Amino acid sequence: MLAGSPSPPFTVPAFLHSLETIVPDHLHLQQDLSLVLQERFDDARTRRLIRQAFRQSGIEQRHMVVDGFFGRGPFDAEGRATTAQRNALYATESRRLASALGAKILSAPGAPAREDITHLFFATCTGFVNPGPDFHLVRDLGLRETVERYTLGFMGCYAAIPALKLAAQVCEANAEAVVLVVALELCSLHMQIDGTPDIILGNTVFADGAAAALVSSKQRPDKNTYRLDRFHAGALTEGESAMAWSIGNTGFDLVLSTYVPKVIGSEIETLLRRIGVNVAEIDRFAVHPGGKSILDRVSTSLGLKEDALDASRAVLRENGNMSSATMLFVLKEMLTRADTGESVLALAFGPGLTIETAVLTIVGKA
Repeated sequence: MLAGSPSPPFTVPAFLHSLETIVPDHLHLQQDLSLVLQERFDDARTRRLIRQAFRQSGIEQRHMVVDGFFGRGPFDAEGRATTAQRNALYATESRRLASALGAKILSAPGAPAREDITHLFFATCTGFVNPGPDFHLVRDLGLRETVERYTLGFMGCYAAIPALKLAAQVCEANAEAVVLVVALELCSLHMQIDGTPDIILGNTVFADGAAAALVSSKQRPDKNTYRLDRFHAGALTEGESAMAWSIGNTGFDLVLSTYVPKVIGSEIETLLRRIGVNVAEIDRFAVHPGGKSILDRVSTSLGLKEDALDASRAVLRENGNMSSATMLFVLKEMLTRADTGESVLALAFGPGLTIETAVLTIVGKA
């Protein structure tokens, strides 16, 4: 097993605030998706696996940029599309969604002036284009052309936490910095029609969405805010082959073994202790809802109260797994549930199995 070293406490505090989220217009009910996919297979066993996976997912609905997976662009009547066709739709839809989200966060009451934004960190793993949505965000939002842009690409579901870590480090180095963090994923573009368990599981949980937040050395004067205290990272390398992405000719090929929840459940307590996270000091848990089984395993392994992961379960139920964007959705939901002074552990998983964590404290109005 490998583990990273915990980051030292920040000498200049950084605050995470102004969380905003956005989802595409197309809403798909989980029960409808299950029926559509079952109809594509004649094999009774495959149909049963699909039915069970959807029923046990803990998801009620998902938003997607695609209006169906058969005979709707980029997919042909059999649900097939080349990687180029999928990525072309990512190019147009990622810009549209990111710009709408950026306008939403910077037009909200109490938001900083657009000329005050100094940095833009953009996390995504479901498409590649350059100039990309980070470039267009600067143009579309009217930000200064001197804004420093960085893309955290192809990291997977945990990418929002490294983005927040980098933002906090920037604010520690420059107290005047205002960092816009955006995580955007269009997972539905990589839908595959296949009866293998990995593909069925991926089709069951992944969805589209984007979330953004601001990080600065000043907290909001009008709302509760997260203070970013510490970051820790590690890896459960025995699960390295259980979760992976690769680029194929017909989209991104996903490996998502049912073994993943078992690895996480059996090792998460030991890993957190090893990398310096003291669970006993945590009041609230914002766990990336990679799936219902992952949440169940984490809860059992850490001995959490029955309602400890309610924020994560609510996001999973209403939105599914939106890869890197999901963690910011959960942190936004957590702000509606937690009290001032409480500590929050943000915990996300990704290929590797990589574990990224952040310890945050909810502080009151400035």
